[in-house]
Amino acid sequence: MDQSSKGNFHKQETAAEAFYHSCLGKLIILAGVLGVIFVIGVMTKPSHDEMEQEMVDNILQCIAANDSIRGDGIDDQVNNFAYIFSKVDTAEVNKDLRVSLNKNNRMEIYNHSWFRTAYIHNNIHPGGVRVGWGLFGIVYPTVTYEDLLLNVGPMQKKYKDGVIRSTVIDTHDLGTNPNVKPFHYQGDPDQ
Repeated sequence: MDQSSKGNFHKQETAAEAFYHSCLGKLIILAGVLGVIFVIGVMTKPSHDEMEQEMVDNILQCIAANDSIRGDGIDDQVNNFAYIFSKVDTAEVNKDLRVSLNKNNRMEIYNHSWFRTAYIHNNIHPGGVRVGWGLFGIVYPTVTYEDLLLNVGPMQKKYKDGVIRSTVIDTHDLGTNPNVKPFHYQGDPDQ
């Protein structure tokens, strides 16, 4: 009896197939792909001026979006994604807030090997807080309203005065509940 499929069981792998199927070969291919992405990132990194212009636009959009109603973290992330594709209407931003933004906040752009980051420095965040990063020719904002110092005023008038509060604290008595009694230690009942 002859087997008709003799050659299928003993087929030899070529050197390229052996390289591709080995662990070292897969690591070298992964390193090559990451190297190509790194080179593309270096070549398409946004310039310093482009990064600064886009971040100012994104920060002004953040101020305009939070002018009347402040959102939560999810709203901030959705708004930041939308800021990539839109521009601010300067009429929407309060002029006093723009002056306060420029007076109390300082933006710095840091250059990294294949991307740039933008940080806001102010009295709240003296070490700076990252408000955006640029990669592959696009500036991605991560700014929130809490990152910015816009309203500055006195916390107290004199040294021993309490903090000035702009809201009214409701201190009225809510009444008493006869079923709730304070706990007092009366001693052990066995003695």
